[in-house]
Amino acid sequence: SARPADRKRDFDFYTVAENLAIGAGLPKPKLYVIQDSAPNAFATGRDPEHAVICATTGLLQKLNRTELEGVIAHELTHIRNYDIRLASVVSVLVGIVALLGDWFLRVSFRASRRDSDNDKSGGILILLGIVFAILSPFISQLIQLAISRRREFTADTESVGITRQPQGLISALEKISADHEPLEAANKATAHLYIVNPFKEKGHGTVDWFAGLFNTHPPISERIKILKGMM
Repeated sequence: SARPADRKRDFDFYTVAENLAIGAGLPKPKLYVIQDSAPNAFATGRDPEHAVICATTGLLQKLNRTELEGVIAHELTHIRNYDIRLASVVSVLVGIVALLGDWFLRVSFRASRRDSDNDKSGGILILLGIVFAILSPFISQLIQLAISRRREFTADTESVGITRQPQGLISALEKISADHEPLEAANKATAHLYIVNPFKEKGHGTVDWFAGLFNTHPPISERIKILKGMM
């Protein structure tokens, strides 16, 4: 469950968001607190005028003010760059590609049945239809995830322009990723919204590289490495 943030009860969250929004030239987003002990946060809303930032109670309790500034600046960057709208558009396009794949398969099958004079060409049409139907949504999904990971990198680096120092976000990412409490509010459909993937990274090496193609977020180690390069 989530409740609206209160200036007195959630002083750091409220004032950090208020001050950083002014510095970023954005209207203050609506703020909500999710009752969950796992530290995490996300932004949503179609544009800066309708933006919302949600933070868990775990985040507000476990991060200090400097770390909280890094997290909020990251989310404000998503808002400023219309990343939520972009993600929605990309999701729609992925759905359209999946429908086109199904349509192409049906058209290929019907065309092959009409082509009674050439069984070979009919079989090729069916094969092409099957390949397109299988691969098109898969490839478009990979593109969608790659865009999501790229926007996370961008939000990290541009947040430093708001806070003027990367250490807060570095420390926040380390704390959030190291926390072992499961985020009860998370699910696969909303995982891409959070500042850190609520489904923790596991393992190392080549398998991780391949699995990384299907992740909504880039590895924490890579994000921290880039931020440290800005110090």
